[in-house]
Amino acid sequence: MKRSISLGILLTVIGSIFFSTKAVIVKYAFSRTPVDAVSLLAVRMLFSLPFYIAAAWITSRKKDNVKMTRHQWLIVISLGLFGYYLSSLFDFMGLKYISAGLERLILFLYPTFVALINAAVFKEKITKLQKIALLLTYGGILLAYIGELAFNVHTSGFFLGSLLIFICSLTFAVYVVGSGRMIPVLGATKFTAYVMLASTSGVFLNFLLAGNYTILNSGKDFLWYGLLLGIIATVIPSFLISFGTKQVGANNVAIISSIGPVSTILQAHFILDEPIFAAQIIGTLMVVSGVVLTGWKRNTKTGH
Repeated sequence: MKRSISLGILLTVIGSIFFSTKAVIVKYAFSRTPVDAVSLLAVRMLFSLPFYIAAAWITSRKKDNVKMTRHQWLIVISLGLFGYYLSSLFDFMGLKYISAGLERLILFLYPTFVALINAAVFKEKITKLQKIALLLTYGGILLAYIGELAFNVHTSGFFLGSLLIFICSLTFAVYVVGSGRMIPVLGATKFTAYVMLASTSGVFLNFLLAGNYTILNSGKDFLWYGLLLGIIATVIPSFLISFGTKQVGANNVAIISSIGPVSTILQAHFILDEPIFAAQIIGTLMVVSGVVLTGWKRNTKTGH
């Protein structure tokens, strides 16, 4: 039991660090190529698609395979389209306007949204400790945001980008809530494979309807960024996080994932030359502390 929990924690840490590379890769791609958000997202999913098809095929042939009901199919497809796909789209669009460090901080509001959704939909009580955590988290975001304004107040689209990432955080929270309830039933690999296939279908449809087809003739540079996003920042971490969720639970995963914003800020500083300033550091510590407290009470109850 202890070994499986330790493994779950390790997988979640590695997966969170891999996930944290996404914003840096996207910002780098935007600065070095003419690629737009929809096209980059489509290339990302193109490279990750074979892995999810293989995972879906392998799990479907296992003797202990759980055949999904019509209701479960509906939930998985909905989570893929309205959770992961929309979240990714808003994320890529928002990164066009704001720094990778700020993106990760705003996105990291999702554990607090998870707590609020569980309270509103599934009637899970928000404890006093969690209320303090919510204040701490939003206070940290506000502090970091004010500090960021000093550097980007005149940047075109700064507020639009912030809003897009905020919506991204909300839609991702819906995905996390759903995954926490579906993974114990379907299994981590099966759920991840099918929900990502549903998400990929949404991405490809979006590209076909509104994609920038001229990007396909602009050279191969953007394909390398798509490959990195598809494998390093999508396939590997999605399976690691799903396995971690199965071992330690969704709430614990949200807490362990606190390493994500710190990892992104450091990568953005050394790779993208984004500044690190006092308000950002203090705000990040407040956000991380708030996220830890958000799930602390429930972790005590579950014994994880």
